[in-house]
Amino acid sequence: MVVKLQRPILVGGLGLSFSLWMLQSWHDSIVQVGEFGLLSALAVGGGLWLLQQNRPKDSLEQLDGMLVDRATGESAIAKTEAVINQLAQEAENHLALETLREQIAQLLLELDRQEIKVAVTGGKSVGKSTLMQVLQNVETRNLVSLEETAPLFREVSDNSDAAILAEVAKSDFVLFLTNGDLTDSEFQTLQQLKAANQPTILVFNKQDQYLTDESASIFSQLKQRMQGNVVATAASPIAIKVRKHEADGSVQEWMEQPAPDIQQLTQQLDEVLAQQGQRLVWVTTIRKAGLLKAEAKNWLNGTRRDHATPIIEQYQWIAAAAAFANPVPALDILATAAINAQMVMDLGNIYQQKFSLEQAQTVAGTMGSLMLKLGLVELSTKAISTVLKSNAITFVAGGVVQGVSAAYLTRVAGLSLVEYFQQQEIAIDSGTGLNLENLRQTLQKVFGQNQQIGFLQGFVKQGMKRLLPEVQPIEVVGVQKAVG
Repeated sequence: MVVKLQRPILVGGLGLSFSLWMLQSWHDSIVQVGEFGLLSALAVGGGLWLLQQNRPKDSLEQLDGMLVDRATGESAIAKTEAVINQLAQEAENHLALETLREQIAQLLLELDRQEIKVAVTGGKSVGKSTLMQVLQNVETRNLVSLEETAPLFREVSDNSDAAILAEVAKSDFVLFLTNGDLTDSEFQTLQQLKAANQPTILVFNKQDQYLTDESASIFSQLKQRMQGNVVATAASPIAIKVRKHEADGSVQEWMEQPAPDIQQLTQQLDEVLAQQGQRLVWVTTIRKAGLLKAEAKNWLNGTRRDHATPIIEQYQWIAAAAAFANPVPALDILATAAINAQMVMDLGNIYQQKFSLEQAQTVAGTMGSLMLKLGLVELSTKAISTVLKSNAITFVAGGVVQGVSAAYLTRVAGLSLVEYFQQQEIAIDSGTGLNLENLRQTLQKVFGQNQQIGFLQGFVKQGMKRLLPEVQPIEVVGVQKAVG
């Protein structure tokens, strides 16, 4: 702890001169600076489809508009490999490294894969197995592999659909079956596939179970909702009664099974595979690289968070001690922001977001200003005061509210920075290019996550133990005891 107190920002920050600097910076208008380039990992979970709901192009037209070639795939693999190498550098013996390296090696082989993988998916009882059998029995293109998934939308667990879609993401093309107008769950899943650049044909199966007009109406609705890319099939048509009148006047009747009606599907599928086969493989490779990159980055962020957590805890109690020792509420906030500047530098080093002293001060001032504008300072003080009022004896200690509030705000600031940094690309020298809107949203999110009464009660209890240890009188407690 002594080393921390010897750092230049802390020495100046805990003094009045630095407080004057912070006071001026909070009254200045915030300078808008360039944004970080944010590349999110491909999400298998829900939510992304909302952003794509109004896109006019279907998945095949979307593929046509993409710049996809072998070099693009190689670039995606290289970016993923960079994240894995960074993980190896920061956690040499990480348990996931061996598997990640095996997967990245497999991706390089994927670029030259000739076999096209087609996933057949959809809800329960839509005819997936039957359509699979029919497609396998008819003459199809060589090197096409059909893979049926488990039924979607089963009320088994919240993760079952996500697991199925994770498997679908490994295929080059998707046949999504429905046997009527789309349910909300089906529509959301289709939009999610589109958002992930997963080429898909919507198959209206069992059309023969409807009257002609009804079938045509449903098909029209599906095409309108999906902007094309819809075919109608009857993989196992309903048997029809056949009646034959003989010359002698007798009548013979029997049930006859019509041939499967899948011509429209096979024709469109053959055209797509013939024209886009190689591109489909490259798109799948890029998608797999993105998913693997997201997995590797999650492991890396977990490692970094393990390193960041004790730093945040250390600075939050330094801030508590500084605010507790200072009787002027306005200077309490300034001292907290000063301490945050040093924390910015330390956390930035962990997340490869390098900041100079001046840049760290700017970031700390920006976060302090955002906290004030969002009302987080006032809200946190009120919440902590409410918890402290349950103990009348300790509540009368004037500096406790300021001290615990300072620790709490420092913690929120630190956790917000961690979450913000986790969204950034790996190993980017970011400087002060903060995206203020993203930072504001992150602050609000983290603040909300740390407002539960159970957490606040435990946090206040920790703060009281550090600021008001039972072995010493209240008036003797100071910075040295609190940060020790």
